[in-house]
Amino acid sequence: MLKQRTVREETSILGKGLHSGNRVSMNIKPAPPNSGITFVRNDLSGKPKIKVDVDNIGDGFLATTLNVGRIQVKTVEHFLSALYALGVDNLIVELDSPEVPIMDGSARPFIYLLRRDVGIKEQKAAKKFIKITKRVEVSDDDKYLRVEPVDAPRLLIDFTIFFPHRVIGIQNYLFEFSTRRYIEEISKARTFVAESEVKRLWKKGYALGGSLDNAVVVGDFGILNKDDLRYENEFVRHKILDIIGDLYLLGSPVFGKVVAYKSGHTLNHMLVKKVVQEKAYEIVTLPLEKGEKIFNFKLEPAFFTD
Repeated sequence: MLKQRTVREETSILGKGLHSGNRVSMNIKPAPPNSGITFVRNDLSGKPKIKVDVDNIGDGFLATTLNVGRIQVKTVEHFLSALYALGVDNLIVELDSPEVPIMDGSARPFIYLLRRDVGIKEQKAAKKFIKITKRVEVSDDDKYLRVEPVDAPRLLIDFTIFFPHRVIGIQNYLFEFSTRRYIEEISKARTFVAESEVKRLWKKGYALGGSLDNAVVVGDFGILNKDDLRYENEFVRHKILDIIGDLYLLGSPVFGKVVAYKSGHTLNHMLVKKVVQEKAYEIVTLPLEKGEKIFNFKLEPAFFTD
């Protein structure tokens, strides 16, 4: 059977919160099998814990927030997306701030840190998967999101975005998950914002840590970043990065087909909650030979230098 995974040793990363603008130190520690991903707020009295769980989903405006009572951890989606991609099941993540660091606005720094710098190890327990057993759909006006069963152990995401902006417009991407494909096709895609929206967000107390170093800023006639886009259709690829992180709120990787049109975090959260409410899944394990085809780690070191 494919086994659960955690990191080989403790490691840490420094950055700033996208919305708070505050400096953030994040300490990542191994955790025992079947314990899941748990955030710890070291900056608060008693060091309260928040586990990654559908029951702890909070606000979905512009990011994914986890909360237990008034205790929150914000902007977790890019980090969770990287954990999903690397097959990491169990971690303790200590923060000295209410927000996960945004880094460069993608999942690449987390992939780099966990895969190359610290390493990942297998544990004795079998890895669990969420196998979708019936179709579930949510919608909001013309936006919709659904997940349905597939005839093989795989995750397919068919995502379409539409922004009434000449630089973005309509983009579609069909992605079949594997670790390698995620790193090559998805991990580098950054969060994005229209230049016309930036001042409005600042006035409302959002994106205070945003900059051209951690987001793609879209002007009226092109992007403002000097380094250009990392993918021609980077915008829709980032939406796929986000939804993979939000799917991991279910606690295990998903086998199913996701079809999304103009979906964002709020709709993503509605879907995972409905999957649980309708019991539209079963927990399964996977033979090693099939699992390694999905969560493959034989990646060339040079891959991480771009």
